Amino acid sequence: MAGSSLFALLDDIATLLDDISLMSKVAAKKSATVLSDDLAVNAEQVIGMKADRELPVVWAVFKGSLKNKAILVPCALMLNALLPAAVHWLLMAGGAYLCYEGFEAIREKLGREPQNADGRPRKNKPRSPEEMAAHEKRKVAGAIRTDFILSAEIIVITLNIVAQAPLMQQILTLVVIAIVMTVGVYGLVAAIVRMDDAGLVLARSASTGAWGTFVRKLGSGLVSAAPWLMKALSWIGTLAMFLVGGAFVTEGITPLVHFVDGLVEGAGGWKTLAELGIHCVVGALVGMVAALVVNTVGKLLGKTSS
Repeated sequence: MAGSSLFALLDDIATLLDDISLMSKVAAKKSATVLSDDLAVNAEQVIGMKADRELPVVWAVFKGSLKNKAILVPCALMLNALLPAAVHWLLMAGGAYLCYEGFEAIREKLGREPQNADGRPRKNKPRSPEEMAAHEKRKVAGAIRTDFILSAEIIVITLNIVAQAPLMQQILTLVVIAIVMTVGVYGLVAAIVRMDDAGLVLARSASTGAWGTFVRKLGSGLVSAAPWLMKALSWIGTLAMFLVGGAFVTEGITPLVHFVDGLVEGAGGWKTLAELGIHCVVGALVGMVAALVVNTVGKLLGKTSS
């Protein structure tokens, strides 16, 4: 009797793990676009750091990302059970914030002097150790805030997939996705920001023969490609903010969803690309409006306080 109960328990555990594995695979596929955006955005956040501070910054943001997901998973479960409509509005607010961050990043990339919310110029190139430490702290905080929004979308996508599953399967699947996505994204970010170091090691390889020549050429190629990849990721990460934020805002407004569907209806095989382009445009417009509102409110508050 005890043996049969044990086998039944093991069978239930195996079935549960199989269901979790299946749902995790589906959730990973569904959130692949967000994952690529998350990778580009977070790689862009660590660009500009001193070489010896890149990995510590990635590690700090990684820990912040785990804390984000530790907050998001139970909150998503509770909101979905008690007030599912709130998830919709929170995602739209998060999308608008991403668009604002993207617009501010574009302004800085185009060479305009960055400003605080009150309109005063903000220093862009810290030089003293104190300024560098403060700059790094701001970078980490900004990356963690951005990660929070992108993580929220991943969690919501996963929650929609497991919504009809038993509560235990929902919890375990969300935990698996949260851990795997975080380790995967920040592992890749760490590899990208240290790609030039890896290339330098390969370029100095003492191997002989054809294999040694190949290794050294590969290393030289990685060293040469690293600055270009970093610049590309900087722009890709910024555009990803518009893409994800614009998608949040668009999908939260039903008439806008129908309007976009009508625009891309005749696009054929280019439908997905057309939708992405429209989401970027919406994101840029939302970011511009959000920046205008934030700067205007900042100036008004500055005048009031003075």
